[in-house]
Amino acid sequence: MTPTLFQLLAAAMFALALLHTFSVAFVAKIAHRFPHHAGLIHSLAEVEIVFALWAAALISAFMAVEGPAAAIAYVEGRNFTEPLFVFAIMVVAASRPVLAAMGNVTRVVARVLPLPGAAATYFAALTVIPLLGSLITEPGAMTLAALLLRESHFRYRLPVRMCYATLGVLFVNVSVGGALTPFAAPPVLMVASIWSWDLNFMLSNFAVKVVPVVLINAAVVTGMFMTTLRKLPTEDASGDDHRVPVSQALLHLGFLVAIVVFAHHPPMFLGVLLLFLLWAHAYPVHQNRLILKEALLVACFLAGLVIIGGLQQWWLKPVLQALNPQQVFVAATMLTAITDNAAVTYLAAQVPNLSDEFKYFVVAGAITGGGLTVIANAPNPAGMAILKPLFPNQTVGAGGLFIAALPPTLLMFFAFLLF
Repeated sequence: MTPTLFQLLAAAMFALALLHTFSVAFVAKIAHRFPHHAGLIHSLAEVEIVFALWAAALISAFMAVEGPAAAIAYVEGRNFTEPLFVFAIMVVAASRPVLAAMGNVTRVVARVLPLPGAAATYFAALTVIPLLGSLITEPGAMTLAALLLRESHFRYRLPVRMCYATLGVLFVNVSVGGALTPFAAPPVLMVASIWSWDLNFMLSNFAVKVVPVVLINAAVVTGMFMTTLRKLPTEDASGDDHRVPVSQALLHLGFLVAIVVFAHHPPMFLGVLLLFLLWAHAYPVHQNRLILKEALLVACFLAGLVIIGGLQQWWLKPVLQALNPQQVFVAATMLTAITDNAAVTYLAAQVPNLSDEFKYFVVAGAITGGGLTVIANAPNPAGMAILKPLFPNQTVGAGGLFIAALPPTLLMFFAFLLF
């Protein structure tokens, strides 16, 4: 397939957006040299802004080359359900009653672990919540785990190395932890109905490999930083949230479940979100500050990725078609690092007559590489937005994240490949 001039332009902008993403730490440092423009430069260093900005540039170029009508038709033809869903699930999952409920679950697990208080909570947050992502969806799990870690550990200004290692394990564990069911992880959801993958298939083919790796990843990072964890005060992960009435917690969990149930129907889950906002406004005493700004930034990031990513099929699909199952496993893991993993499996689902082995390995690769970069998995920007303010200079370097996520990624890679 010969690409058009505009497809080549879109690929170039995609490459520039990736370069921008990997350069945000450098851009943030530049702000100190130009104090009069520090606000604008800091905005350009926001990872959540990057793809939205380049998507705007792409649409502007589209309008100039193809005309406004073609550009509008393209945007209207894209599916923005996932950005809207992530926005809704982040706002509700970060509400005080939901955090209280998940904090209680984490504390129950932490109490039975043979670890010091802060270490037990840390290990539980990196295992229990990511695995619960198979029920409450990956964006919900990412939001909850990041908020619990922020309140129980990150607010004590952890060493830089520990910050990156924690974020890397969190991203990897959430990416693979949502693959226990056919409806919670976006890359699995893209193919589950097309390939007739049900709950039994996911449990027997993915869960048996994912659960041990999630536990090992968390155990390794907990052991690495045990000295620091022993020094942290032992506190409830959710502060004073245990005083939230049970009725409020149950109602908020009901809002969360309703959004998950209607995940593929924006008018329905946005309606649930509006009811939640009405209730939260009526009972502010039971709420923390709603993370509307953070959720909106993440939604903008994902919307930008949808717009730019939609024009990359001309090179991504032939790459997948030319590979055997083992090769596609490696390729999917690597491609996921530079494009959303759901896009990889979506394109694979468009290829007819794939073998069962090919299907298995393309999804395994997509979820395995989902923690390597912020754009690799849809929930990653949510975790980034919540924890980034507690990193040095309030910036997470893409290189540092990649290095931190590489060991847990390789463990998952070899688990799928060898077993």
